Amino acid sequence: MKYIRDPLEIEKNSNKIIDARLDRGKFDEREWIVVKRVVHATADFEYARVMEFSPDAVGKGLSALRRGCRIVTDTRMAEAGINKRLVKDAGCDVRSYGDHLDVAIISREFGITRAMASMMIAAEEGKNGIFAIGNAPTALFKLVELVQDGKVCPDLIIGVPVGLVGAAASKEALSTISIPYLITRGEKGGSVVAVAIINVLLSLLSIRPDVNNTNVLKKG
Repeated sequence: MKYIRDPLEIEKNSNKIIDARLDRGKFDEREWIVVKRVVHATADFEYARVMEFSPDAVGKGLSALRRGCRIVTDTRMAEAGINKRLVKDAGCDVRSYGDHLDVAIISREFGITRAMASMMIAAEEGKNGIFAIGNAPTALFKLVELVQDGKVCPDLIIGVPVGLVGAAASKEALSTISIPYLITRGEKGGSVVAVAIINVLLSLLSIRPDVNNTNVLKKG
């Protein structure tokens, strides 16, 4: 059976396919690198249509990572998928709070989802950092509420929850507040998307924004 085995060749061919089927359009250089990484991770070209960045969202995210910020995820799966070497090199740490001992207590007490409770705990343990929400729309809704109440002020919110109920509306809510954001409009998203975005941002820390995109795909 014949197939490509060299990982560098696989990356090169993937990048060629993306370049052949998409153009940069509205995105600046760094945004386009992020978009391409998401398309590469999902094999879904529609992300080039639904991804949206607030002004200088990538720059704000990179500044936070350079300071060694906390990266908060809404699932253990996303936490596990983030490149540990890149996190260590940046002096950052990754946390998810779904298994926190108080999550079940808060969820029962307030009649809310565990994902919402995890955001409340995350806010108590630090106001800043990058929040990457890929799974639970309710987590993003609660995070927006916490921002509006002045309980948390993230450097960047990656709001890409997937779902048929609440996902689109939660991203719309995020886009109305004055916090740097990166979203996928509509129902599309997921932990894979959130992880791809975090990993490519970490990769960009040590790469000039005008580099060949293939290098970023390899690192992410």
